[in-house]
Amino acid sequence: MRIIRSIAALILIVLVVIYIMEKVENKPEEVIRDDIYLINEKSNLLQSKITPEKTTSSTLTEENIFSWMGKSKQLLLDNLGKPSRVDLSAYGYQWWVYQDISNQYIQFGIDNSEIKIIYTTGEVVGTDSVRVGQSYEAINQQYKFRNKVTYSEGITSYTFRLNEEDLRMRPLVKINEDTFIQFYFDTFTSKLSSIRFLSADILLKHRPYEIEYRGDLPNEPDLSDEEWTKVEKGMEQQIVDITNVMRKLHGKGLLGWEESVSNVAYHHSKDMAENNYFSHYSLNGDGLKERLEVENVFYTAAGENIAAQYPDAPAAMQGWLNSEGHREALFNNEYTHIGVGVYRFYYTQNFLGKDI
Repeated sequence: MRIIRSIAALILIVLVVIYIMEKVENKPEEVIRDDIYLINEKSNLLQSKITPEKTTSSTLTEENIFSWMGKSKQLLLDNLGKPSRVDLSAYGYQWWVYQDISNQYIQFGIDNSEIKIIYTTGEVVGTDSVRVGQSYEAINQQYKFRNKVTYSEGITSYTFRLNEEDLRMRPLVKINEDTFIQFYFDTFTSKLSSIRFLSADILLKHRPYEIEYRGDLPNEPDLSDEEWTKVEKGMEQQIVDITNVMRKLHGKGLLGWEESVSNVAYHHSKDMAENNYFSHYSLNGDGLKERLEVENVFYTAAGENIAAQYPDAPAAMQGWLNSEGHREALFNNEYTHIGVGVYRFYYTQNFLGKDI
């Protein structure tokens, strides 16, 4: 009888282990090209559209940004006025974008009239105790970054597992029962480059880290083609905005928007997604030079950054910032214009230098 009970107990343990192993969710592989496609070619000018400078209330620089979590969109309107624009996200919430392109940029994610996520970068933004530009060491001393962060709700539990790269570039901290901070660091300077506050349910939708869980995960985004088009257009503009804020902070000139180059970038992102490849070169062997020639785009210099499987535009921007080749493109003094194309979770960023 004892032998039978021992065998039964052993079988139960094995089943539990199998269940736990089946419930480990690997994050989608986020990829960027380590090489940057560069072109230098003398040519004529094109007309371009310069992204207008947008301003917002000085209240943004005076408030603790975290204090807006959980507040209503009406309160946001009452205090900050109308946003520069409203973008649809891939996860059901809206991004309300407030910016002063000269020094700061903030996206408030609103779900069911409540602020559930905030992304911010630029000068004089952060919380009472943390500001963009602070060192990794100082913030780590305060928050004690860990490679495992746990969240529980009833019998459901989730453990976010961070690898070494995650800890260096985007450590996660739980600051109350269901709210988290992602600290985005510039690994070349070891300083905080941007901050993201988000609720637990939004974090689970994004899945930026490997997850070990007991229970269920939210469903993947299931959008119509029309909804995806709105999401993609919003992410394209976000990438342009954040690029210009980053360039401003690094003493570089702002980039003007180039519609024809945006079309080139979009078609490359779509081609990569639909044909399941990831490269600066199309399946027919064409590179950026050939793609620009098809659209009769003229330039003195050109470059391209690509990324895939990042959960949104701010996350893709952080990946480019922390890759040497892509960083060089972001802060290249030769470039004067930009075009961005996003298709689903594939991102292409094209830069142009033009005689102006």
